[in-house]
Amino acid sequence: MWIADNWKDYEVLDTSAGEKLERWGDYLLVRPDPQVIWNTPKNNPGWKKKNGHYHRSSKGGGEWEFFRLPDEWNICYKELTFHLKPFSFKHTGLFPEQAVNWDWFFELIRNAGRPVKVLNLFAYTGGATLAAAKAGAQVTHVDASKGMVSWAKENAVSSGLGNAPIRWLVDDCVKFVEREIRRGNTYDAVIMDPPSYGRGPKGEIWKIEENIFPFIELTAQILSKDALFYLINSYTTGLQPAVLSYMIHTVIVRNFGGFVTADEIGLPVKDSGLILPCGASGRWQTAKR
Repeated sequence: MWIADNWKDYEVLDTSAGEKLERWGDYLLVRPDPQVIWNTPKNNPGWKKKNGHYHRSSKGGGEWEFFRLPDEWNICYKELTFHLKPFSFKHTGLFPEQAVNWDWFFELIRNAGRPVKVLNLFAYTGGATLAAAKAGAQVTHVDASKGMVSWAKENAVSSGLGNAPIRWLVDDCVKFVEREIRRGNTYDAVIMDPPSYGRGPKGEIWKIEENIFPFIELTAQILSKDALFYLINSYTTGLQPAVLSYMIHTVIVRNFGGFVTADEIGLPVKDSGLILPCGASGRWQTAKR
């Protein structure tokens, strides 16, 4: 398992009964987590001192309950700064477990010894975009939500990357890639964190089980002849590491060589010393090393 264990401003303190207790900087949040199917004693005092609690509804969705929590606050990961704010469906605007992927491709970009063009699809609030830009890459950031792209721009400014070579686009990821193929544009790296289900700006429907493999085939067409890496992350239970590995092997390795690794990603839990699973990632990189 790949573990995001380099955080200082974030940690999972405890987990029990379908929920996790997290520290986000100076504030404690309790949020539901479907992986937490165990019921252990809640001995950490933070459970009773929480600043925010997302209550899942039996009818679907849920709502936040706040206790002395600001509307917005910041946390840092190494040299990157992220704005946080609780919003719909339990999210805060950041997936901390993704830091383990940021560290991986940061080193690849920094050590490439050449300019690197990165395409970040379903790019959300820009964690991967900022990590790639900090490493020296030129990044194209694509997300269907105007609000998420605006949020990502704010994170870039806070991280000292307001003038970095980042192209910010509000667009449907599939249609954007199709246009890039027609234009003949290529990228040295592709990063994607697709949702299980989503809609594009014009109502385009995305279902990961139906669309992910054709989309891998599509994005393979915009990789440059000197492509450096390719990364897929998934929170969908059916897309286990072996499935991600199989798809990347079938499409990317067949055309570019190189090698694939895939594994679960996770976060350390302070009280138990165990690891909370947080999805899976599949990675391809060139063998030219």
